[in-house]
Amino acid sequence: MDSLSPNIFVYSMNETIGFYKKLGFEVIMTVPEQGDFVWAMMSCGSVTFMFQTFDSLQNELPEIKRDTGGPLLFYIKLKGIRIFFEKLQHQQVTILKGLEKTFYGATEFSIADNNGFVLTFAEDE
Repeated sequence: MDSLSPNIFVYSMNETIGFYKKLGFEVIMTVPEQGDFVWAMMSCGSVTFMFQTFDSLQNELPEIKRDTGGPLLFYIKLKGIRIFFEKLQHQQVTILKGLEKTFYGATEFSIADNNGFVLTFAEDE
């Protein structure tokens, strides 16, 4: 195995792209290339997410459904966590847990994305 790129199902592609741009992610590819997107790939450094609308697969995979973000937490390691945390405090981002040093030595904080998923950012300081 070489990599993992989760494909996250979302209700609003434009809101999701806007939210992840606030975090520093860039759009790498979309389907279609212009217009109303049903799928997008975004990356920041070596972290890649794919996002897809529920509507785009409702006929092929009706099993894919949810009411909230689901029981997932994405754990993202980065450098410069304190600067990144300060930057996000000036964005419209829901901070679930502020900066804290964990018992295992990492400095972490957690936010909720616009789809209800939890993103925890961590740095080994």
